Amino acid sequence: MVEIAPAHGPDVRPAPSHGIPFGEAVRVWIKIACLSFGGPAGQIALMHRVLVDEKRWIGEARFLHALNYCMLLPGPEAQQLATYIGWLLHRTKGGLIAGGLFVLPGLVSIMALSFVYVAFGNVGIVAGLFFGLKAAVLAIVLEAVSRIGKRALRNRTAVAIAAAAFAAIFLFDVPFPAIVLGAGLLGWLGARLGSAAFSGSGGHGPAKGDILADADSALGEGVPEHARPNVSWSLRISAAFLALWLVPIALLLVLAPNSVFADIGVFFSQMAVVTFGGAYAVLAYVAQQAVDHYGWLAPGEMLNGLGLAETTPGPLIMVTQFVGFLGAFREPGAMNPYVAATLGGLLTTWVTFMPCFLWIFLGAPFIERLRGNRALAGALGAITAAVVGVILNLAVWFGLHVLFREVEEARLGPVSLDVPRLSSLDPFALALFAAAMLALFRFKAGVVPTLAACAAAGALLHALPGWTG
Repeated sequence: MVEIAPAHGPDVRPAPSHGIPFGEAVRVWIKIACLSFGGPAGQIALMHRVLVDEKRWIGEARFLHALNYCMLLPGPEAQQLATYIGWLLHRTKGGLIAGGLFVLPGLVSIMALSFVYVAFGNVGIVAGLFFGLKAAVLAIVLEAVSRIGKRALRNRTAVAIAAAAFAAIFLFDVPFPAIVLGAGLLGWLGARLGSAAFSGSGGHGPAKGDILADADSALGEGVPEHARPNVSWSLRISAAFLALWLVPIALLLVLAPNSVFADIGVFFSQMAVVTFGGAYAVLAYVAQQAVDHYGWLAPGEMLNGLGLAETTPGPLIMVTQFVGFLGAFREPGAMNPYVAATLGGLLTTWVTFMPCFLWIFLGAPFIERLRGNRALAGALGAITAAVVGVILNLAVWFGLHVLFREVEEARLGPVSLDVPRLSSLDPFALALFAAAMLALFRFKAGVVPTLAACAAAGALLHALPGWTG
């Protein structure tokens, strides 16, 4: 079992006996961070290949043990897995370095591209690039629905949960956190009552191949000395990370309660505790609030942000930095818009990822013990099924705003429905979307090549007579 360090702190203990130099580990984490394209499945596979197959630092069973724990947590599981393994190898500083480096390339890339977007996003070729990206991202989200659905919808009960989740958010605007909590409660109760429909759990792992036994890895199969449980140390480290996370928000609420920064801090902190199911599921919640409630950006711009996150290294949830950047840029108050946007983007990233370190450093020795609990497994399986419905809603919502130039909201009692004006169908967007679907589903093209091809096609389309983008 993986556990938290002793009360006197992990960094004053003797070095672990695995013999992995810290400097070499830092270089490996830099490599993983710079190559972490393709979403969580690709990132987890990359870590498995490097850490298990190539470096042989950690065994197969321990790697999957850590992954399954991270799947139970809100937030990006790939970044949390990097933090977890970094902590196992080199204590708290190892977790901070591994988790921090995993985020850094995406942070820098998204920040730079956000500046380009607000400065030149409506100019000629740049507008065409983003037009192509949106069509490709719509196909990518649908591919995610198919991929996750094949894993999660293993029986009729799971299909019913997914359908109910889709109807709840698409027709009745039920908040994403409420859907997650409701599905989790249903799965927990079903498993406690012994229903076979709730006996499985969600999750994913790397492809099977030659299996490295824990005993044959550098870390070994025992619990590292620095990972022994201690309540006092757990309380102190949780207090430290809670302060790092929540004190800046408290200061904003006191000093600038009506500012966009206070809204960003509160909203994305709430998001950080309900982000089960990965970035695609979370985007439905972000779109519901950032577009409809706060008005920070337009529906199509959510796709632009996701396109940027798909084409840069790091967690896909980095799209939230783009959202915070635009929100502060458009409501800068007395500040320079570019300065406000930079601060808004950095604040978003801070409150999104700081809780991830808290979950790992605090929860490993306690929640890990519940990993085999049937009720907990049932709750996770139901949440994963609900996430399929939520992502399908995201795909439909994106599709309406990508393929049609005019979409109106229709209400009938408690039902709220987006209805497109059929005459506003954009044939160029439809053609690019169809090409992206063909590339992903028929020819099994990668995400990055598909995005690059559609972006290039969009850049060429901007020169055509009569194209309005």
